[in-house]
Amino acid sequence: MEKVTVDRLQSIETIKNVPTEQLQWLLDHSEQLQVSAGTRIFGHGEPIAGTYILLEGAIRLCVAQGGEMLEVAVFEPQSITGYLPYSRGTITNGFAEAVVDSTYLLFPFAQAEEMIRTQFELTQALVHIMATRIRDYTAFQQQNEKMMALGKLSAGLAHELNNPAAAVVRSSSSLMQHLKLAPDVFKRVMEMKLSVADVTYVSDKLFAVICKDEKPPLSMMERSSLEDDVLDVLDDYGVENAQEIAENLVDFGFDASDVEDFKNHIQAEAISPVFGWINNNLVTEKIVIDIDEASRRIASLVGAVKNFTHMDQGHGKQYADIHDGIRNTLTMLAHKVKHGNVQIDEQFDTTLPPVNAMIGELNQVWTNLIDNALDAMDANGKGVLQISTGRANECVKVTITDNGPGIPEDVKTRIFDPFFTTKGVGKGTGLGLDVVTRIVKQHKGAIKVNSEPGKTSFIVEFPFNG
Repeated sequence: MEKVTVDRLQSIETIKNVPTEQLQWLLDHSEQLQVSAGTRIFGHGEPIAGTYILLEGAIRLCVAQGGEMLEVAVFEPQSITGYLPYSRGTITNGFAEAVVDSTYLLFPFAQAEEMIRTQFELTQALVHIMATRIRDYTAFQQQNEKMMALGKLSAGLAHELNNPAAAVVRSSSSLMQHLKLAPDVFKRVMEMKLSVADVTYVSDKLFAVICKDEKPPLSMMERSSLEDDVLDVLDDYGVENAQEIAENLVDFGFDASDVEDFKNHIQAEAISPVFGWINNNLVTEKIVIDIDEASRRIASLVGAVKNFTHMDQGHGKQYADIHDGIRNTLTMLAHKVKHGNVQIDEQFDTTLPPVNAMIGELNQVWTNLIDNALDAMDANGKGVLQISTGRANECVKVTITDNGPGIPEDVKTRIFDPFFTTKGVGKGTGLGLDVVTRIVKQHKGAIKVNSEPGKTSFIVEFPFNG
C-alpha cells in the first residue's frame, strides 16, 4: 500500500489551501487503512472513531428508516466525513461500508482537541466542510420529513376514499341488478287494473314519505317494535316478501297505520303486487341515496385535499378563516383519529376575523402538531384531542391539547431543536417541530408548550394582520 504524501492531500479541493506543515501534522497523526468491498467501517450507535479522508474506492452511508436501511450518501475519493471540529455528534446514527476496495485515512477523535488548539487553517477548512454537510443533511432530512408526512396523509386519505368509492361501485352494481326486476313488478301491478284514483293515492302516499326532509331517529327497540307492527299488517294482507318490505317501509318512515290506509284504496288481490312495487321503488331510492352520500364524501375529501394544499391559489399571504385549515387537516388525518379511538373536542371562537397568512404553510403547522398529539395518545389506546381558538390581543391563539403521558422535564427544553425526536427509529426525523417553529416565526408569531402527565398543550400565536 503506497504511503500517502502531503502532495496527495493537496489534491483534495476542500483542504488544498491548508499550509503544508499542517497537512503533514495531519498525516503524522492519522492511520492509513485499506479495506475490501463489503467491509463494515462503522455500525449504528458506535462512538465516532474520528475523521475519515477517502483516498480510493467508495463508501456508502445508510440509516434506519421505517424498519429498513436507507442509503443516504455514497462518498467518493477526496471525500471527508466522520467527526469534524465543533460537531456535537459523538455517536454514529447509521452504518458505513466499503462499496469497492477502498483506502482511507483515519484521523482519531482523541487528537481533535489538539488540532483545534494548534492547527488553525486545518481546523477552519474542516469546519467549512461541516457547515456544508449540515446544510446538505438538513435539506435531505426536511425532504424526508415531507415525504414521511405525505406518506401518512396519503395512506389515511386512500383509506378514507376507499370506503365511499367501494360503496359507489357496490351500490351501482346493486342498482343495475335491481332495475332488471322493475319490468316484472310493473307488469304485475298493471294486471290489477287499478282505478286512476287508487293509482294517484298510492303514488302520492309513496312519494310524500320519500320526500320527507327528516325522519325521526329511532332506537333499536323502537325500530324493532315498529317493524313487527308493520310486518303483522302485511302478513294479514298476505303480502309476499313481507319481512324485507317491512324493514324498508320503516326505513322510510312508514308505520302500521300508513299500511292500513292502503286497504281502503286497493282491492285485496292487488295489495301484494302494489307493495312489491312500492318496495321496489324504496330499494331504488335507498341505493340512489347511498350513491349520493358516497359521492358527496368523495367530493368532500377531494375538496379537503385541494384546500389543505391550497393548490388552486397563490403561495403568498391572503386572508382566510383559521378554522378552515384546521378542519381540513382533521379531515386529512381522519383515519388516524379513528384508528387511535380519539375524540375531537373543538372549541372554536367563530367570531374571530380572518387571518392574513400563508394558508398552505399553516396547514403544515396544524398537521405536525395534531399528528404528534395523536402519536402521544397512541399508547393509551384512546384519547381526547382538544383544539381551541381565541384572541390574544391582536393575535389569533390556537391551542392543541392531548391527554397523553406528557413530555418529560429533561426533554421539554429540546423538543424544538432540529433533529431531536423521542419517536422510534424510522418514525420521525426530529424536524416536525423545527418546521412548525420556522413557519410560526415567518408569521411573526411564537409557539410554546405546557406539559404535565395527562395534559400537553402547544400554544401558537401570531398576528391577525401579520
